[in-house]
Amino acid sequence: MFDNLTSRLTGVIKTLRGEARLTESNIQEALREVRMALLEADVALPVVKDFIARVKEKAVGHEVMSSLTPGQALVGVVHQELITIMGGEKVDLNLSTVPPAVILMAGLQGAGKTTSSGKLAKWLIEQKKKKVLLVSCDIYRPAAIHQLELLAGQTGADFFPVKDGQKPGEIGAAALDYARKHYHDVMIVDTAGRLGIDEAMMQEISELEALLKPIETLFVVDAMQGQDAVNTAKAFSDALPLTGIILTKLDGDARGGAALSVKHITGKPIKFTGVAEKLSGLEAFYPDRMASRILGMGDVLGLIEEAHRNADQQEAEKLMKKMKSGKAFDLDDFKAQFQQMRNMGGMSALMDKLPAQLSQAAQNVKVDDKIISRTEGIINSMTKQERTKPEILKASRKRRIAAGAGVSVQEVNRLLAQFEQAKKMMKMMSKGGMSKMMRGLKGMLPRLH
Repeated sequence: MFDNLTSRLTGVIKTLRGEARLTESNIQEALREVRMALLEADVALPVVKDFIARVKEKAVGHEVMSSLTPGQALVGVVHQELITIMGGEKVDLNLSTVPPAVILMAGLQGAGKTTSSGKLAKWLIEQKKKKVLLVSCDIYRPAAIHQLELLAGQTGADFFPVKDGQKPGEIGAAALDYARKHYHDVMIVDTAGRLGIDEAMMQEISELEALLKPIETLFVVDAMQGQDAVNTAKAFSDALPLTGIILTKLDGDARGGAALSVKHITGKPIKFTGVAEKLSGLEAFYPDRMASRILGMGDVLGLIEEAHRNADQQEAEKLMKKMKSGKAFDLDDFKAQFQQMRNMGGMSALMDKLPAQLSQAAQNVKVDDKIISRTEGIINSMTKQERTKPEILKASRKRRIAAGAGVSVQEVNRLLAQFEQAKKMMKMMSKGGMSKMMRGLKGMLPRLH
């Protein structure tokens, strides 16, 4: 999403050379580049002006430490200001009220309110161990009610059934009573959206707000809309006591302007980002991590947390024990590694969080999610014996496996070559040779030399 912005800002670092102090004259060109990069990313003009003024103020007179280049010193200032503009500190959901804590979801049609309601329910159940009730007050779109019911079934949340002819206010009051009687911790209310902001919509949502007295009113906004997203957020912020923003479709090809503008314009913090279509594709928003990603430093902390959450610790321990006992790494283990990767959101999700240099190198290897699925298909076409002893795979067996997986024999050979590389690396790891393993990785990933 931030690819263009990242490459432009990374280019700025390289243009500044060799001065001991950042002065107005030597950073002028660099700031012009930063300004252009932000405008291209569809960041709101008042935000760009304010941002550049603050960077200039902080940077001029800034001593360049002996271990840094002027470019790196400026990036330090830009990084700090990016964090500030996106809210500074991470802001958590506030659930400290007498249960049920009501969360009201507002936003335009198509922004992703219903899907975000389901994702938020899953997040609250898994991360916070809460009992959640999902309620739909969207009486104009029966499909939205049905969708929320399906999402409730998938996430393990309870769903409040809606009767025909009920008004949003009636649904809200009945659901609140139901949540109290059934000891729900959180009640998430999905509201109706419109294609544009109108009086009727604002009236309806204001009435719900007054009736339910939600502890959190979250505005769901589509990051792909760029500048428009910020304008709608401002209109909602003026009409409703918003407490936070959910920025959806951050995995799309938007330029990232909304993420940088929305906090500055509305004064409300971004609390969550939608990073994938699947139900686990909701992440808490950390301004410092997002700033690091924009500047090409990656979000390594986020990657580690993702691994802890989704990787199967037992499987990993089982593999380590196997390696230590001297048993060989086989194709079943190879397949298990790919499954772990899928659990972490697939290759594209991992790439987003890698530092820019590494992600570019990894992209050169062209490991996408389709290849992972095909790899699993090839391994599944093998017999148990073939998986544990790949050396028995001769031409006739390879032809049978290729036909079973619907691929060519060349692809089977390619997989076996990759497996051999992985096996060598595992062997190095089991012997404690981390430096050897890194050299092995260097050979596998071009441009890391």
